[in-house]
Amino acid sequence: MKIFSILPWADWLALVCFFALWVGYAWFARVWGERQSSLLSTTNRYRSYWMAQATARDPRMLDGLITQTLSNTPAFFSSTSILVIGGLFALLGTTDKVTELMSGIPFAQATTLIVFEFKVMVLVAIFVYAFFRFSWCMRQYTFVALIIGSMPPPEDFDSGKHDRRKFADRAAAMVGAAAETFNDGLRAYYFSFALLAWFVSPMVMVISTLIVVAILYSREFRSEVLQVLRD
Repeated sequence: MKIFSILPWADWLALVCFFALWVGYAWFARVWGERQSSLLSTTNRYRSYWMAQATARDPRMLDGLITQTLSNTPAFFSSTSILVIGGLFALLGTTDKVTELMSGIPFAQATTLIVFEFKVMVLVAIFVYAFFRFSWCMRQYTFVALIIGSMPPPEDFDSGKHDRRKFADRAAAMVGAAAETFNDGLRAYYFSFALLAWFVSPMVMVISTLIVVAILYSREFRSEVLQVLRD
């Protein structure tokens, strides 16, 4: 029970609200995306088209190049997460100076050193989670490349020796899983910006989290990109 005495109750409530909104939105996006067009579900349709075309191509150098290009983005975010984690641990060594700096910011809530360090560690945990999601996404793209490389030549599909639809659906499902994993990591980055507001006050963090949820919803379900892809 001693851990609960580290933070005021207002901070605990804000932290619970933060994670509830994060997990709740992830669940909502997955469930609602099955009922209504979302960015992920719409692009999954294009992934299915892509893999159907891949089964008819020989050689499949273009598909391998696309897969490599797609894996570059999670690789970038994965390495960036490591740098951010290192920077946050470096920040823990200068928390006394940072707390003095934060105390000079208008409307910023005065906090003790241990509270500030606790907030930094929560931020570290978020980027650790992001690293694991991005690194898993990278591995999933290697599985995509493996599936594409294992596809029989187009003649075997045309002759009925192998099921074209089965190979295309398996590859498209794997690419879709990689895209969903990437979304998880990217959401962690979005919500980390909301958590930064916690250093100002718990109320500001809750408001920032709601703003992040609104931004994510608009981009996944109401964006112009989605409209273009859906038409």
